[in-house]
Amino acid sequence: MTVALMWEARATQGRGAELLAWARAQELPGAPVRRETFRAPQDRVLVITWWKASYDDPGIPELPDPPGDLVTRPVHRWRFESLGDTP
Repeated sequence: MTVALMWEARATQGRGAELLAWARAQELPGAPVRRETFRAPQDRVLVITWWKASYDDPGIPELPDPPGDLVTRPVHRWRFESLGDTP
């Protein structure tokens, strides 16, 4: 089974590049199957990691919270179970 973890944060005004660099520099224990990083308007950064694990596996590593002065609100996190590709 493959599980995707989404991590999304919004930087304080004008610090989007700094938040992006911080997120990219975070190492996780173990190697995910895949890791992608995205950016969006309003200095938002999104990281998605894919793991070979069950949905409720408590051992899946997650990105930590960035320094409090770098973000405007708490980090949002979601966990998804892959249902496979749709033709």
